Amino acid sequence: MARHIVLRVAAAVGVVLGAALVTFVAVRALGDPALAIAGGPDAQPTPELLAQIRADYGLDQPLHVQLATYLGGLLTGDLGTSYRLQTPVSAAIAEQAGPTLVLALSAAVVATVVSAVVALLTAGRPSRRVSGAVELTLASTPTFWLGLLLLSTFSYGLGWFPAITSSDPLSVVLPALTLGLPIAGLLTQVLRTALEEALEQPFIVSARARGLTDTAIRLRHALRHALVPYLTMSGYLVGALLGGAVVTETLFNRQGIGRLLLSSVTGQDLPVVMGVVLLSAAVFAVVSLLVDLAYPVIDRRLREQPA
Repeated sequence: MARHIVLRVAAAVGVVLGAALVTFVAVRALGDPALAIAGGPDAQPTPELLAQIRADYGLDQPLHVQLATYLGGLLTGDLGTSYRLQTPVSAAIAEQAGPTLVLALSAAVVATVVSAVVALLTAGRPSRRVSGAVELTLASTPTFWLGLLLLSTFSYGLGWFPAITSSDPLSVVLPALTLGLPIAGLLTQVLRTALEEALEQPFIVSARARGLTDTAIRLRHALRHALVPYLTMSGYLVGALLGGAVVTETLFNRQGIGRLLLSSVTGQDLPVVMGVVLLSAAVFAVVSLLVDLAYPVIDRRLREQPA
């Protein structure tokens, strides 16, 4: 078990380093960061100014030297300084982390609660056909389109929720639904399929023979056996939350890491972009590790398998 954990941690570190390398190359391919720092092409910076900026930020060094310098800073916890904000990247991310965390947790609650309730109610029943059509529609709906629909209906039309972020706790409802419902559509299909497979197992027949109600069988027996594939999709849940936050925060005019990433990509603020990507990769790796360690707890049969 210890060897398995070590291997998983090493894989997580590899994911983070790989994300740093890919992001570094991708952002550099967008153009010259010195031009963005100087205010963009419209600012018409002189060659002397661009040369000075490159020297100040180390952009005149070869790419492999810049990458090595950045990775060396990561070992000491230094994510660099934002070209645009002139503040440490860690401080810029920490300042925007709160709103994104609230949004992500709210959307995760929406996705997990909706998917669990709907899957338990429809597994093995005729209502699964109607539910499946709704889930497929939600999973296929672009986030920005769903957000516009919710805004026009429940904010501009009915006036139930604020249109933009505010101190009102209700302001997070529509963004959470926008981000969580498409994920719920996919998770419901995964969980219901696993529940239907579990309900056909011999131990379910034995439970029915003991006089247990259908609700008790689904909650106490079938659900536990269906949790393994459901948890496997939690990696998708994390990725979808982080990716969807960019669109959702922009659409609802919310502060957060998503909007910070969008503005940084537009402004070619390499340190911030890499910092956000590294944070996303680290969160994804940690969640994947926790899910992997939870498998033997949920299914005792997995404890007997070699690591």
